[in-house]
Amino acid sequence: MKKVLATALALSLAGSAAFAGGPVVVAVEPDPVVVPAAVPTSSSGLVVAGLGLVLLCAIACGSDS
Repeated sequence: MKKVLATALALSLAGSAAFAGGPVVVAVEPDPVVVPAAVPTSSSGLVVAGLGLVLLCAIACGSDS
């Protein structure tokens, strides 16, 4: 009787230790990709035209002397 109880006790202790914890799953997340915002060509053309108009006005409307 003692052998049966000792065997059952040993199996129950070994079984609980075998299933303790479970597998470790490590999820690796990819690095985020940063895409720089492109400046629309229409707005860059407007900036150049505006600077040109300011320059022409500065030349034409210069001092009266």
